[in-house]
Amino acid sequence: MKDTIKTEVINTTEQIGSLVDWLVLRHASPAPYTPTMYIDLEGVDLCREGSLSIFTLLIDTGIPTRRVCLVDVHVLGAQAFNTTGTKATTLKDILQDEKIPKVFFDVRNDSDALFAHFGVALQGVEDVQLMESATRKTTASRKFLSGLTKCLEKNVAPLFGGGDLASWKLVKERGERLFKAEHGGSYEVFNQRPIPEEIISYCVGDVCYLPELWDRFRDRSNRWRDLKPEYKPHGPDRAMAPWSEDQNRTLDQWNYVPPPRDYFNEDFDPDDDWDDWDDRDDNDYEDWTRAPWQGPPS
Repeated sequence: MKDTIKTEVINTTEQIGSLVDWLVLRHASPAPYTPTMYIDLEGVDLCREGSLSIFTLLIDTGIPTRRVCLVDVHVLGAQAFNTTGTKATTLKDILQDEKIPKVFFDVRNDSDALFAHFGVALQGVEDVQLMESATRKTTASRKFLSGLTKCLEKNVAPLFGGGDLASWKLVKERGERLFKAEHGGSYEVFNQRPIPEEIISYCVGDVCYLPELWDRFRDRSNRWRDLKPEYKPHGPDRAMAPWSEDQNRTLDQWNYVPPPRDYFNEDFDPDDDWDDWDDRDDNDYEDWTRAPWQGPPS
């Protein structure tokens, strides 16, 4: 996993105020549309019916060393989002500012929990899970959404090498053993204080490659936002991609790439159309509906 990350736990209002002031300063003047904030949440049954324990924020300013802040919502409660900095701005204000981009991977339960428990109505969200889905070539290949691991395997591992991905998976597995029931764990571990080192590493792992994923898909999928897909926050069907039939047709058109033509083939006819092209893009994406429902994937 990336070793150019500085991690800190934020569990005082003074730290929140300083973080907010830094974010306000960072976004004070117009700049090219490049996100600074990459976010993931953890909790016990994370949704409106559960609780929010840790708000993980990766800050990427383009320098080699990235900063990851674990905001301790279990300790701070509403103060995590309502504490003002010197500019009378709160973290809630920043999260609700549509002009400040925030990147998530599967924002559904995160958004549900933030609004239900703290009245935070997220704006300016970039969901990498949807961005990846929108770039697939055919309706069939978009049937299911991909999990974070599969997205990294297909899009980040070729850039950084298998060793980095193997280290990332190991960190994730160590964290999962502490909260997954099949390993004898419990989600209550997210409320254990001080936060266990394995959980800190797990949270960092959820955000550390989001900048690379966002950069991978940003130029290929920015039109999907206009489609406004119906996103389901709960239930086993949440593994299904949210695109409607009309939206899938639109995405098919946007992602269509004509096949290469053999201009040296004597049978080539320039008046031929492309209707007989067979797109054989296999659907090798995760089908979470085949497993018993155990809550949202992290």
